[in-house]
Amino acid sequence: MKKNILLLFLFSSIATFSQNTLKGKISVKDNIPLEGVNIYFDGTTISTISDSNGNFTIKYEPNANNILVISSMGYQTEYLTSLDVAKPLNVTMSVSKNELKEVVITTNELFTREQKLKIFREYFLGKTNNTKSTIIKNESDLRFKYDKEKLIFTASSDKPLTIVNASLGYKIDFELVVFEVTFNKLSINSNHVIKNFYGGVSRFEDIDNSVAVLERREKTYQGSQIQFFRNFAKKDWGKNKFLLFYGDNNMDPLKCFRIIEKEDFVKVEILPQPKGEIQNENIKDIVASYNIAFNRIEESKITFQTDSFYIYKYGNNSNIESILFSGKISEKKVGDMLPLNYGIK
Repeated sequence: MKKNILLLFLFSSIATFSQNTLKGKISVKDNIPLEGVNIYFDGTTISTISDSNGNFTIKYEPNANNILVISSMGYQTEYLTSLDVAKPLNVTMSVSKNELKEVVITTNELFTREQKLKIFREYFLGKTNNTKSTIIKNESDLRFKYDKEKLIFTASSDKPLTIVNASLGYKIDFELVVFEVTFNKLSINSNHVIKNFYGGVSRFEDIDNSVAVLERREKTYQGSQIQFFRNFAKKDWGKNKFLLFYGDNNMDPLKCFRIIEKEDFVKVEILPQPKGEIQNENIKDIVASYNIAFNRIEESKITFQTDSFYIYKYGNNSNIESILFSGKISEKKVGDMLPLNYGIK
């Protein structure tokens, strides 16, 4: 049985914030200030650039637990967590090493580049209505590889992917860290996909805030993974929201999960299911697995390979690699991706 599994890849760590702005300076060797450096919180619209003296000030949300990304062409990207906002943040950037990637030209390629682009678009951008208005401006920077022994298709890029989503009114710079599609046979057909996941860091920029776009954003948010985890943390379940099922039986989430509220996050402990109730031929080490339905219509499945995880303010969560979605919620990929700070005042 085919199961298309989406793993959204986010970096996580626990940190406490007590102010609303972070100040710092970007420089290079010998303390020379660096102007025009991009500074942003991963997955959000919160961003700025350094001035002529290398200085910057950036807003952040308390308890959001995001990575601060610092990037500039020609320099190695910095990823920072556990920030101490009581002190100015001084970052010295290193020049990128120019590593030439080996290009192998073969005459026995099984699949064309267009076939590879097609499967990449499907499992990275998705196939929803929003995706139809989403383009990757620099697809030529993508490199593909197909492991014929492991039946794994991978994609990579040395440059951030520039994605324009006209439907949701965002421009997204996405640094692709990992992208894999696993097949059950030597194929590049989506009918033979058994698992896929991708990950990276992203920066959102508003390019259209018209009424129609704002309405599409809200429609996209409804039933999304962000909404699911935000509701999960608040114990906000219901017939017009998310419902939890095992088979056809409506489950009480409070009997399936233990929610422990902390000062800056929520800890979720998954109560294990009896071994006989867990059945999945493609996934090992399952702690629990449930069906979920949004508004009684959109059906999905969530599988836990961990006995606990954390949910932070934006609805971002830890243990991403151990929480797998399939069904309707997994169809929403980058083409339906909203900033993590969407709807947060």
